[in-house]
Amino acid sequence: MNLRYAIVVIVVLLSGCSVSFSQPEQVNKHTRLSTHDIIKNAPQSQWQRVRSDDIVKITLPTGAAYIQLNPLLAPQHVQQIKALAREGFYEGTNMYRVVEGFVAQGGDATGIKNIKTANKTIPAEFYLTSTSPLKITEIGGDGYAPQTGFLNSFAIAQNKQGTQTWQVHCNGVFAMARDNNINSASTQFYVTIGQGPRYLDKNITVFGRVLEGMQHFNRLQRDVVNNQTVNPIEKVQILSDIPSDNSVFRVLKTDSSAFKALIQARKNRYEEWFVYQHNYIDVCAVPIPTQRVQ
Repeated sequence: MNLRYAIVVIVVLLSGCSVSFSQPEQVNKHTRLSTHDIIKNAPQSQWQRVRSDDIVKITLPTGAAYIQLNPLLAPQHVQQIKALAREGFYEGTNMYRVVEGFVAQGGDATGIKNIKTANKTIPAEFYLTSTSPLKITEIGGDGYAPQTGFLNSFAIAQNKQGTQTWQVHCNGVFAMARDNNINSASTQFYVTIGQGPRYLDKNITVFGRVLEGMQHFNRLQRDVVNNQTVNPIEKVQILSDIPSDNSVFRVLKTDSSAFKALIQARKNRYEEWFVYQHNYIDVCAVPIPTQRVQ
């Protein structure tokens, strides 16, 4: 027997105390709603329509993806992508870098295509600084940030004071690539296609997330033979500029009671199949409920 363990046992026995190893409190699964039921029963008032002017439509060979932009946390990057889309910059470019389980990156790989109306480069917007704490739906800190949670239908993180807020690298986020110079972002964007590379947080500007169409990024060709051009980008457009596309999306408000209940249901899965509840969830494991209205 290990000497240290033997001493502990002797001390406990002599003191007349008993030793027990507690387990997390189990929940009554029959009295809790499943994540499906929470979303299904959420009242209309707890849903919010996504502005069509804040949605980018990227048309790829296999179909279109719709991306919600995040103007609060990265307004200059939002304006940049809108300007590039409206001048037709991305026509003739491609998704030139696809790394399995990491990112799909697109735009002008050469860096020489003429930019007509957008900026040549834009300053970094790694995080938003506020004079007072920005209120979020918080779920606790993790190894990458003192606080994590949700704001305006985006997964975010904050410093301890709540005065720095940034969007985190979960699966399906939309971000702008850069060189070593932190202010070198220009036209090349990427979408994460695997488990979020959180180590990129606060090192690059994230300014959106995929609402619909992740399958089209996941289906991009990985291997390039003899420098051939693959994965062409057919169009990048702002949804409000497309008369022929009347798509409407809504998201569950992340400060609503339904979404807070959803977080708790994700922490402890109440469906009959589950026999153990962990009472924990990380910020990237809570999908933002999104619905196509039309």
